[in-house]
Amino acid sequence: MLRYLTLPVTAFQQNCSLIWCDQTMEGALIDPGGEGEGLKAEAQRLGVKLTALWLTHAHIDHAGATGTLARELGLPIIGPHPGDQFWIDGLPQQSKMFGFPEAETFTPTRWLADGDSVSLGHATVAVRHCPGHTPGHVVFHAAEISRCFVGDVLFAGSIGRTDFPGGDHDTLINSITQRLWPMGDDTIFIPGHGPESSFGRERRSNPYVGNT
Repeated sequence: MLRYLTLPVTAFQQNCSLIWCDQTMEGALIDPGGEGEGLKAEAQRLGVKLTALWLTHAHIDHAGATGTLARELGLPIIGPHPGDQFWIDGLPQQSKMFGFPEAETFTPTRWLADGDSVSLGHATVAVRHCPGHTPGHVVFHAAEISRCFVGDVLFAGSIGRTDFPGGDHDTLINSITQRLWPMGDDTIFIPGHGPESSFGRERRSNPYVGNT
């Protein structure tokens, strides 16, 4: 069975998630945007052996510590979709712009595409490409625990911004309604910022995508 712990990092309070298989204790960090020492310490405290870094997209608050952690721990970087290559290339500039510690650039070990899957211990997690916030944004759907790690696609009561380079509002709405809603109303999602919610609750009440 998969387990996870949400660990807000950086001044943007980005929800990095430590996810692991409770049989093998192999784990991954989803969107390690910063505070890498604290993330490593939390994994060690829980007895989780980090085996990979998973990225939903390459904005600085989601990917800022990725290059450093991958280098220090010898971990593969999984994701995002190649559409975010230009955001990865710009990480050093992003870090300066937003006052973050300088981010190391990196090349993902494996790019992800819609319909792919990633493995963690005995568990398999589905990947969906959900562009709109960024062109290469992906989400990780852990159906066995009815959870989806959605990055900045959807929030409790809101949706991701689309005014950054490569963003597109109509594309984002389509990603939500065509890729997320079919995962089921009971699926709980872990957004990139703020509290968890369910797809059913947002489908009914989110003012940006409600009743869609």
